[in-house]
Amino acid sequence: MSSTSTRPISNGRLNLEQQRKRAKELLKGINAGEHSALARVTQWITPRSGALKLADAQLVIARECGFASWPRLKQHIDSINLANQRLLSEGDQDLKTLHIRCGSDIQHSLRTAGLTGDFLEFSDPYCIGPLSDSAPETLLRERATFLAEAFDLAPADALGRQQQGYGTLLKLDQYQRIVLWFEHDSYDQLILAYLLHRLRELQPSAELQLIAVDQVPGVKRFIGIGQLAPEVLSWLWPQRKQVTPEQLRLGSDAWQALTADDPAALLALIKTGTPALPMLGTALHRHLQQLPDLDCGLGLTERLSLQILEREGPLPTGKVFAALMRHDEPLPYLGDLMFWWLLQPLLAGPTPLLHIDSSEADWPRRVIQLSPQGQAVVQGKADGFNCRATGYWVGGVALQPGQPHWRYDPAQQRLHRHSG
Repeated sequence: MSSTSTRPISNGRLNLEQQRKRAKELLKGINAGEHSALARVTQWITPRSGALKLADAQLVIARECGFASWPRLKQHIDSINLANQRLLSEGDQDLKTLHIRCGSDIQHSLRTAGLTGDFLEFSDPYCIGPLSDSAPETLLRERATFLAEAFDLAPADALGRQQQGYGTLLKLDQYQRIVLWFEHDSYDQLILAYLLHRLRELQPSAELQLIAVDQVPGVKRFIGIGQLAPEVLSWLWPQRKQVTPEQLRLGSDAWQALTADDPAALLALIKTGTPALPMLGTALHRHLQQLPDLDCGLGLTERLSLQILEREGPLPTGKVFAALMRHDEPLPYLGDLMFWWLLQPLLAGPTPLLHIDSSEADWPRRVIQLSPQGQAVVQGKADGFNCRATGYWVGGVALQPGQPHWRYDPAQQRLHRHSG
């Protein structure tokens, strides 16, 4: 029955009449003594004598949607509707506009919402692979080589895609307004840091504006802007802020710290709290946690993946990724192919941490499980770093099995130089 429906509204779309209907159905379930309806009420309302009223059911619905009260829910829905109406009539044509996003996920939704300016996908995943503070042409070629190898791309295709993204940054003077659309995770924030760094160097004449989001009312587990309905993008549009000199400078500081071969500068920046861009500090700390853990020798993504398999037993690899993104990862940032790439060094080598059934052609359907060595690592009886088949990079920090390397203690926020 609908009185048991408590699923979060993942795209942020809220319809007032639908919520009113849900409240009436919930009240009907309460009056009928349905256990599920009563359980929902007791989660949000202190038990009291007397019959519950429609206003009580509306309060429960509002709180399930993430609002303190029914009027707050109604006010939010009204503000979305008003913003949507205004944007559909006004759009972004008052100034020649470029929207920059680290993917193509909102390109269609922006147009649906009435934002018809040019769109640039700048989606170099700095959260994986080597980074250097090189000239843009050198950096894009280094990154193209890495991406082609990591994801089995044709080198020319990888290079062409990189040149398109980086090259557009040299043509910004044709625009009067540049709007950066970014959320809170390390995939987005590392790209944002680079873009702010480059914008500080390029000094385009356009207005620079930022839409930075880490939560949206009505979305219980916000992962990214790409999950939002077009009308919610309309609601975000008037919330954009002018990019400040402090933010541009912080972007440069972050980029230089990210590309350094010693993570000390990055940790020092994290400890400042990055007040000009609070989301950046949190994302940088998550990025730093991809260094080998002081105790087990694995980055956080790898460690969480092994813990999921210990908890659940053998699973299709796609379900491990789903569990990671929905429940275990504190700051979801990976795409599925990046996750699959991160697992490869744990599946190979003389002492793999994972075993996988290769009978399925599609990797998400292949059943994966802990090896005895992987079980020992999860239980704290073995170190996982030297079990990796290959080394890896965390920004500018190279990490190679059997060699001295940096490790991180997240509890104490301390770096340690490990002998290897």
